[in-house]
Amino acid sequence: MKKRIRRLGIGAALFAVALLLPAEPQALKPGMYLAAYLIVGCQVLLKALRNIKRGKIFDENFLMAVASIGAFVIGEYPEAVAVMLFYQIGELFEDYAVGKSRRSITELMQIRPDYANLKLADGNIKKVDPNEVKIGDLIVIKPGEKVPLDGIVREGSSMLDTAALTGESVPRAVREGEEILSGCINQSGLLEVEVKKVFGESTVSKILELVENATSQKAKMENFITRFAAYYTPAVVGAAVALALLPPILIGSGLIGGAAGFSGALLSKWVYRALEFLVVSCPCALVISVPLSFFGGIGGASKIGLLVKGSNYLEAAAYAEYVVMDKTGTLTKGVFQVEKVETRGTLSAEALLKYAAYAEANSNHPISVSLREAYASPAAEADAQSRHESQGESENRSQSARQTQHGRVIDKSLIGSVEEIAGHGVAAEIEGHQVLVGNQKLMRRKNITCPAAEAVGTVVHIAVDGKYEGYITIADQIKEDAAAAIQGLKARGIKTVMLTGDSKAVAERVGKVLGVDEVHAELLPENKVEEVERLLAAKSKKGKLLFVGDGINDAPVLARADVGVAMGGLGSDAAIEAADVVIMTDEPSKLLNLMDIAKKTLVIAKQNVIFALAVKLLVLVLCAVGLVNMWAAVFADVGVSVLAILNAMRALKTAQK
Repeated sequence: MKKRIRRLGIGAALFAVALLLPAEPQALKPGMYLAAYLIVGCQVLLKALRNIKRGKIFDENFLMAVASIGAFVIGEYPEAVAVMLFYQIGELFEDYAVGKSRRSITELMQIRPDYANLKLADGNIKKVDPNEVKIGDLIVIKPGEKVPLDGIVREGSSMLDTAALTGESVPRAVREGEEILSGCINQSGLLEVEVKKVFGESTVSKILELVENATSQKAKMENFITRFAAYYTPAVVGAAVALALLPPILIGSGLIGGAAGFSGALLSKWVYRALEFLVVSCPCALVISVPLSFFGGIGGASKIGLLVKGSNYLEAAAYAEYVVMDKTGTLTKGVFQVEKVETRGTLSAEALLKYAAYAEANSNHPISVSLREAYASPAAEADAQSRHESQGESENRSQSARQTQHGRVIDKSLIGSVEEIAGHGVAAEIEGHQVLVGNQKLMRRKNITCPAAEAVGTVVHIAVDGKYEGYITIADQIKEDAAAAIQGLKARGIKTVMLTGDSKAVAERVGKVLGVDEVHAELLPENKVEEVERLLAAKSKKGKLLFVGDGINDAPVLARADVGVAMGGLGSDAAIEAADVVIMTDEPSKLLNLMDIAKKTLVIAKQNVIFALAVKLLVLVLCAVGLVNMWAAVFADVGVSVLAILNAMRALKTAQK
């Protein structure tokens, strides 16, 4: 870049000197103009020659080369140098804008870890490539180092800089037993982490893949401009040739303009106009400003934790008509707590909780995690057992439990076969007993009478050896910004719909609190797809449907929607893979940012197209009738390009809600 600026500076200085030189001696001024031209335009000329050899003739380099050389041939030396100088200045602006847009995305590439500190069996630390680390290995992360792999903190505590993943500047505290994601930066304490994912499946790898492919999917407007330029440039060259030759021939022959009289001056005049025509017609402003607008929009989105996989998805988000959302992990935190254990058979609350935790031992679903945590927590268990006891008795019992059962873990040797029944629950063999853990549909499916649960929350029913034993009530918490997200969407005229596999009572309660337009509960994954298909058929031709989810069961719906949006922090790998947009902060309010960025980007792109075509068309007409000179042509090309590029860079600026 510096060499380029220096070369343009030298060329511009020679050009200025040539303009100020006296007319005598005659050869000096043309020589200075030629020197300035070669210094400024040598790269353009070389590019044009290389492209001609490759069969790519009609591009902007060819247009500029023909126009400037033609100006030299007819003796318009200042115009020839000016065309090339200002074209190169426009290219400089373009490269700067592209670089700035690219940096806003590729800054994420800095999260790629260079190494991992592998802890060996003898306690020594070895610096290795992250690809060499296996699941179950222990790695050490020192203050200031990048987290190379996803894992669980086994020793130590620290503050993590998550800005590269989430766009949030506030550090996050982590301690023993908590999950840690690759791509973060360890700020303070020494951490020992057990690796849970190999490098290829880690969060940082997934993000890098998204970033690298971010611009591979083009918006409709981009595709149109690309196709337009492919036909536009050859047509312009043909029109310029016709403008240079036909009028002199027709005028010289007397067919137009009265008496015949072909002359070199007449030919020179029309060749000059044709050269102006070529300069004006250069499609730079169109070809670069539209993709740059979308590139800037994607870059601006990445700054606030929104990863968009392609400009076509950004464009589609601007036309959102329906936003369909999952409940758990999307509108709610997905952090469940056991609130009540209700026995209806011979088993105690302790045994009921044990069977539920053992049956869900291999699941990562938030409800499953909450059951295991409740089983491992004596305090929670004691509270569940003593819900009808006096306060004093409850405290004594809880304290006793803490002393005798602290640190209780699940013995997986007691678990036999486990069958997960999608949308229903789990059937497992535990200590020789046939255990069913799931919703009412599971009980009905297994012909087990299931009484209605008087609870508001997620109800998990338990049956052992074909006999109903009771249920566990689990409550989820609504995300702080969920209500604001729903209200913001509705304020934009977007209809909101919630699809969930949870009970109708729970779903309707959450929907009412948030103000969701439609709530559909107790849905299996295939039912969610059916509902989305129904909404897709109901929307307008131009309108788009966005689906927001986080679980593996949401993957089919994410893929079917016009734009699939996944929660990147809590979301499963399958959901992130199927989605078109990833919200790294897990905040549903980021949807408002996405739509605002999409609409702003689309407006900027349309502004550039309309402005560029309008100015070029006007100056083309004026060139053809001889009312403007080459300087106006230069403005119509370079000036319009620079203005369009500067306008496109506005897409980089984003404001968070």
